[in-house]
Amino acid sequence: MRIYKGKDYADMSRKAANIVSAQVIMKPNCVLGLATGSTPVGLYKQLVEWFNKGDLDFSEVMTVNLDEYKGLSRENDQSYYYFMHQHLFDHVNIPIENTHLPNGMEPDPDRECKRYTELIQSLGGVDLQLLGIGHNGHIGFNEPGESFDKQVHCVNLTKSTIEANKRFFASADDVPKQAYTMGIKTIMQAKKILIVASGEDKADIVQKAFFGPITPQVPASVLQLHNDVTLVADEAALSRISGEINN
Repeated sequence: MRIYKGKDYADMSRKAANIVSAQVIMKPNCVLGLATGSTPVGLYKQLVEWFNKGDLDFSEVMTVNLDEYKGLSRENDQSYYYFMHQHLFDHVNIPIENTHLPNGMEPDPDRECKRYTELIQSLGGVDLQLLGIGHNGHIGFNEPGESFDKQVHCVNLTKSTIEANKRFFASADDVPKQAYTMGIKTIMQAKKILIVASGEDKADIVQKAFFGPITPQVPASVLQLHNDVTLVADEAALSRISGEINN
């Protein structure tokens, strides 16, 4: 695992965006696995800025998102479909048919999980998977205790995840209780993984996930077993880490 430290959130976002842009430049028709949440927003903003300068071309890029709430339509401003268009897709030249997310409005979990798994396989797998990390160590919506061998599946969200996400909704009652997500096995099949973390409130889980035991109770800890992982975090998120860190 390579660890890069940014001075602050903006610096972390630039460093992480550099890794994504290098992937796009090296392989213009690459498959990017994308994530939502507050941490990647700065990264996406930086990619849009470089696109507007003429430094990046997304015309051949394919994307697959990690997850989507079950029961939210694409038009809902809290859906991850809406998020991706708001922060990236509507601002670069990626063909809409090249962008893929789980279909939150598919009521049959077996059908949707099979469809999305087969879609990812049909694209030849993910070249670079972007991840954030939850306070309880979840990646995607793979909550503590989930088996490491799952592919795309439907999950019941934990109270802590619902609590963390309620700030985006009118109330906790409005937060969906289920989501479709790539499983740990799907994530681990990506050729490269880029994980971003920001803020002092992530320092404990970053230390546990990447320097503690590998356990399903800390889902992100499985990334220690992947042969090409880069963690980009700001000083606050790395405050409990000592050792070899690149600036």
